Amino acid sequence: MAATRLELNLMRLLSRCEALAAERRDPEEWRLDKYVAALEDMLRELKLQSCKPAPELLNEYSRKVDFLKGLLEAEKLSSSTEKALANQFLAPGRTPTTTKERTPATKTVHLQTKARCTGKMRSELLGTVCFGADDSLLLVYRWTFVAFSCRLAADEKQSAVELDAVLQHHQDVQEKLAEEMLSLARSLKNNTLAAQNVIKQDNQTLSHSLRMADQNFEKLKDESDRLEQHAKKSVNWLLWIMLIVVCFIFISMILFIRIFPKLK
Repeated sequence: MAATRLELNLMRLLSRCEALAAERRDPEEWRLDKYVAALEDMLRELKLQSCKPAPELLNEYSRKVDFLKGLLEAEKLSSSTEKALANQFLAPGRTPTTTKERTPATKTVHLQTKARCTGKMRSELLGTVCFGADDSLLLVYRWTFVAFSCRLAADEKQSAVELDAVLQHHQDVQEKLAEEMLSLARSLKNNTLAAQNVIKQDNQTLSHSLRMADQNFEKLKDESDRLEQHAKKSVNWLLWIMLIVVCFIFISMILFIRIFPKLK
């Protein structure tokens, strides 16, 4: 089913929001908040339409909008640790928004946000931000950072595995489609060749039938001419026979009258 105008506008605005989220923004940047609010309204309106998209596609749109909304809420937190923990619970989209994307933009934004939060936490733990922290608090921060780094590495590894699985799935689907297209092409070629042979045989049969019809027409014409000549000959002989019979009867009558005179 073709996408409606509202769905196309939603996809364009969603792609724009993903591009803004991937950029480094000023704290006073307000456009992304307004865009995400507009996305929520458009998604709510799209769900109420009669000709709405498939449920899987609607879930994907909701997942991406919720991710952007959660990303904005995480950026409003004051602590880098809280931001990092909030980013851990965000779920990016599974499929690209536009055909130009090879990987989902929300997943790229998620990885970039994780990297920025990790960098800020590293700066705080190394003392570039928190100079006045005591040794115990610094030790807690370091252990927290190590645990978070391990979890982040595991999540990145899992994301990489998921991405490889998705790419492998798409590659398998493309190979399957290519094999099906080749099979259809071979079948179409065989059917074309078979149809060509049938048409060729039909043309040969038709040509033979036309030749036989011409020959039969010539034979019929010859027989008609011969029958016409024979009919003409038969009429001539019959006429001569009738003339001879009439003459014979006339002569016989005269002789009969001469031989047998009239009785008195």
